[in-house]
Amino acid sequence: MRLRLGRPNLADYAGYFDAPAARDGAPLTVTWAGVTTLLIDDGESAVMTDGFFSRPSLAEVGLRSLSPSAPRIDGSLARIGIQRLEAVMPVHTHFDHAMDTAAVAERTGAKVVGGKSARQVGLGHGLPDDRLVVVTPGEAITLGAYDVTLVESEHCPPDRFPGVITEPIAPPARASAYKCGEAWSTLVHHRPSDRRLLIVGSAGFVPGALAGQRADVVYLGVGQLGVQPEQYLLDYWAQAVRAVGARRVVLTHWDDFFRPLHKPLRALPYAGDDLDVTMRVLSRLAGEDGVALHLPTLWQRADPWN
Repeated sequence: MRLRLGRPNLADYAGYFDAPAARDGAPLTVTWAGVTTLLIDDGESAVMTDGFFSRPSLAEVGLRSLSPSAPRIDGSLARIGIQRLEAVMPVHTHFDHAMDTAAVAERTGAKVVGGKSARQVGLGHGLPDDRLVVVTPGEAITLGAYDVTLVESEHCPPDRFPGVITEPIAPPARASAYKCGEAWSTLVHHRPSDRRLLIVGSAGFVPGALAGQRADVVYLGVGQLGVQPEQYLLDYWAQAVRAVGARRVVLTHWDDFFRPLHKPLRALPYAGDDLDVTMRVLSRLAGEDGVALHLPTLWQRADPWN
């Protein structure tokens, strides 16, 4: 953590909040709900990453054991407009991704899909074993209208809670109990429209892991990316965006997740990240590659294939 005070001003990037809004009848939409929570929905079948809505304050995370907030989860699911899900898929199992996953699955009839660590999160919440799917990395599974492939990835350095979760986590639990577990790049193929999406939850990568994969759109996690050496940003773009041939990139995981969703969003502070650096470097790379670059608008149904 750095000693620099303050945080980036989102007003400086107002022009990037222009991802195409979905029109009526769009065959597939993506709705962002902070951090790396994304709802992918065709109107009949839907999947979600993370489902993190509780967003406890920094003081709560540092001083208390944490439990999912039922009012915030219920309010967010109502706001995002979803009652049923095929699956909830944490991109890894830190608290700011997986703490609410099982509670969202419980409310929506979804399966929790991920690695062995995600299974432990679900067991601790009391989900039955038949609702917990441990994937084989790199092999597609069918979830409603979607074929989903979880590809092994890495957490962006530093990983403050490394390791796997080996026992069920029953809330309330400290943030440190939510170890990173298995980190994923999530490939989603919507069969009816043949639209393809890549979700990279953390700004980490395994070199060559996505070679041969294809995605039209990438939702690219950038948490902690702005404090990495510039070469790391160049490598990350090459391994995540160029590797799949994407033509549009939407940046996620830049928002201050200690702030509830009913308050205006703000960027993570300079003490932990630097969105200014991220935007400067990635804007240049997007321009060089002819890739459209966006920041998502909270709760907006987007059609990034449009």
